[in-house]
Amino acid sequence: MKKIEAIIRKSRLDEVVESLHSIGIDFLTYWNVTGVGNEKASSIYRATVYETRLIERIYLSFVCREIFVDMACDTIMNAARTGEMGDGKIFISSVDESIRIRTGEKGPESLYIKE
Repeated sequence: MKKIEAIIRKSRLDEVVESLHSIGIDFLTYWNVTGVGNEKASSIYRATVYETRLIERIYLSFVCREIFVDMACDTIMNAARTGEMGDGKIFISSVDESIRIRTGEKGPESLYIKE
């Protein structure tokens, strides 16, 4: 099992979630986060220039079976990519164990509802 974490633009969240649902990734968690990146940007409001060092993003996290990792990463990249600086990052890490609290199922079987 692998844990996939991605930091993406807020504006791309709906596209990413819909794309993940289309490949069978139905359960994920996300947070609104703020970070500091390399991009130096500013905005103008009422003729005053404000530096926008802090960048609002979405942090996605989900655990999936190893057979879904490449497909999930490709899906996130395709749905989140704008081609501009600040499109985000994807992190992949190993998960040793998973337990479904309701049934006590362990391992990959605990991740998805049996059909």
